Amino acid sequence: MLHHRDLSPDECLAHLREAEVGRMAVSTPGGPHIVPLTYVLHDGRVVVRTSPWSIVGTHAREGLVAFEVDALDVASRSGWSVVVRGRGEFVTDPAQLAAVRECWPVPWAAGTRTLVVALPTTDVTGRSFGASSVVHSA
Repeated sequence: MLHHRDLSPDECLAHLREAEVGRMAVSTPGGPHIVPLTYVLHDGRVVVRTSPWSIVGTHAREGLVAFEVDALDVASRSGWSVVVRGRGEFVTDPAQLAAVRECWPVPWAAGTRTLVVALPTTDVTGRSFGASSVVHSA
């Protein structure tokens, strides 16, 4: 039998620490736009790097954004999903930028990303679903 259950905030943060790629949704004048990004969970915030002229760089500052990370097992039809919602913040403090650089994952895509955007994890929700309602990412 398939089930689902809501994840606690601590479980959501644990899943955010496990992964390094997620999707950020931003509102643009043309409508919602979703962008896959590498990220790090640092100091209670989801932190991404982007270019200033990108969709995220253009629309995330002080805009309402959402960030999702998940793990799915198609064979067992189970997985988990975590969503963080809030206002994007540009990180400009040199000490904070240095701290983020220390733990940044290797980027999956080429290019220069000089803008750092953070999303506080104060509004985080998640759920697990499937036969066991518990799946851990690899």
